[in-house]
Amino acid sequence: MAINLTKGQGINLAKTAPGLSRIRMGLGWNRKQGGGTDFDIDCSVFVCRLNAAGEPKLISDAHFIFYNNLSTPSGGVVHKGDNRTGVGEGDDETVLVDLAKIDAEAAEISFIVTIHEGAERGQNFGQVDNAYIKLYDDVTGAVVAEYDLDATFSNETSAQFGSLYKKDGQWHFKAVGAGYRLSLGDFVAGYQ
Repeated sequence: MAINLTKGQGINLAKTAPGLSRIRMGLGWNRKQGGGTDFDIDCSVFVCRLNAAGEPKLISDAHFIFYNNLSTPSGGVVHKGDNRTGVGEGDDETVLVDLAKIDAEAAEISFIVTIHEGAERGQNFGQVDNAYIKLYDDVTGAVVAEYDLDATFSNETSAQFGSLYKKDGQWHFKAVGAGYRLSLGDFVAGYQ
């Protein structure tokens, strides 16, 4: 049975789903009725180590996963491709995470969603509803945890849906749900 998380809540994966090693992250959203012209929402993943100040920073440029770089060098994180319309039922974009293949220095894997050219087109997450992130056991297909973004983002063009992070040698998942007026380039600069 899936755990329904609220903003800021997290789970220890070793305790919640013992033996879990292959994760499928499903992200979904719908454009609100009357939400304007079609727009493209993109999921990006930042595989980070912690710097001396304890801040998450990209392990390397190759650890920034998005529509033009679909896999980390080790294959530990694989983006299954860009859904440019968000049309249809179920997950709009999917990311596979194989914990056994994640770089040893990785401490955090952040899932960021941005509206492509959102600011330029006057688009924001206030025009989106039913946004969620689901963590699946990729072997069994069972939903381990899910988080429906309950916040209303009226002007934000990006959001951190959730993150996997390592604490005391064990992986955890946290429902973040933080909205920003940032572009994908802003996130890249912040994680470098």
